[in-house]
Amino acid sequence: MDYPFEPFKIKSVEPIYFTTREEREKILKDAGYNLFFVKSKYITVDLLTDSGTGSMSQFQWAAMMKGDESYAGASSFDRFEEAVRKYTGKKIVIPTHQGRAAEKIISHVIFSGEGGKIAVSNTFFDTTRANFQYGGAKLFDLPSPESRDIFSDKMFKGNIDLERLEYLLKKEGQKIKLITMTVTNNTAGGQPVSIENIKAVRNLADKYGVLLHIDACRVSENSYFVKKYESGYADKSIADIVRETLSFADIVTMSAKKDGLVNIGGYIATDDEDLALKFKEMLILWEGFPTYGGLAGRDLDAIAVGLMESLDEDYLEYRISQVRYLGEGFKQAGIPVLWPTGGHAVYVEAARFLPHIKRENFPGQALVVALYLEGGIRTAEIGSLMFGRDTDVEHEFVRFAIPRRVYTRSHLDFVIDVMKNLSDGKAKIRGLEIEYEPPFLRHFLVRMRPVE
Repeated sequence: MDYPFEPFKIKSVEPIYFTTREEREKILKDAGYNLFFVKSKYITVDLLTDSGTGSMSQFQWAAMMKGDESYAGASSFDRFEEAVRKYTGKKIVIPTHQGRAAEKIISHVIFSGEGGKIAVSNTFFDTTRANFQYGGAKLFDLPSPESRDIFSDKMFKGNIDLERLEYLLKKEGQKIKLITMTVTNNTAGGQPVSIENIKAVRNLADKYGVLLHIDACRVSENSYFVKKYESGYADKSIADIVRETLSFADIVTMSAKKDGLVNIGGYIATDDEDLALKFKEMLILWEGFPTYGGLAGRDLDAIAVGLMESLDEDYLEYRISQVRYLGEGFKQAGIPVLWPTGGHAVYVEAARFLPHIKRENFPGQALVVALYLEGGIRTAEIGSLMFGRDTDVEHEFVRFAIPRRVYTRSHLDFVIDVMKNLSDGKAKIRGLEIEYEPPFLRHFLVRMRPVE
């Protein structure tokens, strides 16, 4: 396997605390077998999420010193607005403290009022799903037919099923208020979405009078796949591909904690002045004035720099190759991996890895717990625990999300070795049952216990 050469040098380091197996057994029990409750100091390699967990560059840290903390009209907003306009091609920019805040705002504006409203997507991720449902919308996931074969080499498995989309648009008519394209498609394994597919969705949205929303938190990574694998884009820059992708959207939201390469922040971008005014009204109520949107000025400056850094092709080649390296290590060890790997994470099919654990005993979460117990590794379940109460779940994925510019080859090799060890003794891994669950986003606050 080729390993990517890091296009950076390490200037600052954070020590890792190593726990014993006995310590980890107690930590898991105290946490109710929910890794969200485990303190970060007790984690050896943290692959829970790539959201806000990356390392910032020297240029971002330098930019933060320019932070203007004025309540209104801060110069930090001017730099942020200019960068987002350049990145997205949209003229109206509304900052939010993170992506789910943007989702809450558009949910309130689009879905408030009389019931019976519908939104459809290539696949809604957890916070988008919860915010839209809380806003009163009925949701339909329409993943591409290719996504059902998780082991094929087919590219662009993140696409939406165009036939099913048009069928729903015809059937439900004006009830459908929004089409959401998640780019890349996180729930479907971080798989990329083709511009051809997005163009077709735009045409259908125009035909049936529906707004198109793009969740663009990983659009830089998606654009790398477009450049490498979609016909007609090999000679285009990543920046041009990002802008073309987002040109089809009426509304763009972004958690800048992903491709913005920052620890906090997000935004809404649009050309629709009427929608923007409604969004800003909600922003002031929930987030803050439209020139800071719940963020410090220094955070706005860090995002402005990070967005531009995410367009660097050398960085993206390293980033996506690093993910593939981990996936290839698993695949060579006979571990069932969603293939090809996506832009930000490796997804292991836990139901196939642990066939002795019943679906009702959450094989994905069982693997999450086993990984921590074996090696202090924290990952996330993307299966029945996360989505099972709201929708039918086809796969029991465990996501190994790799933070940006944080871990080296040695860390990934350690993760591969731990998975190999688990594979040798996987028959001993036990399922779980729920002791407590909240009404929304249960995976964050659930408490569990091993099945006897």
